[in-house]
Amino acid sequence: MVSPLVLHAPPAVGFESPFEMLDACHERVERTLALLERLSAHLQTQGEPGPAQSAARDVLRYFDLAAPLHHEDEEQHVFPPLLTGADPVLAALAQALIDEHRLLAQAWARVRQDLQACLAPPPLPAFSAAQAQGWADFCALYRQHLRREDQVAYPAAQAVLDRPARQHMGREMAARRGQRPPEA
Repeated sequence: MVSPLVLHAPPAVGFESPFEMLDACHERVERTLALLERLSAHLQTQGEPGPAQSAARDVLRYFDLAAPLHHEDEEQHVFPPLLTGADPVLAALAQALIDEHRLLAQAWARVRQDLQACLAPPPLPAFSAAQAQGWADFCALYRQHLRREDQVAYPAAQAVLDRPARQHMGREMAARRGQRPPEA
């Protein structure tokens, strides 16, 4: 049986399809948020420390490493054409999403402290209702953010970015991660 505190691997997508890569990142965010929620429930019931520590490491790894790169991808490639386009509603949305990246980073810093405490030697630290609410608020904010990107920002950016722009986007996304860029 698989532990409920395990993060499953994402589907393989390449940088030659940058919007599909961004979508895959959103799927990974969703899985990681779900893991964070399961960890919250686990901590509230004073569950076993081993699975909690493993889950905390997985969540930390994602939001410390992958999420900032993903946000940079969006700020470098998805939002600029919306900010400079003719539609003021899309420009306002792009700016709001950029601002939300800052709010998410601040909320993450608080959640991160709690997760770091889970990595200390057993027993697990006490987990308060306020901490659980902070984690729930982080998850809700992130999910709202993802919906606005998926439903509006990504389709709008895809509509204006031509093939060469998407190829450039994929190469830069790969380079940010120290990976080999896709073939042209």
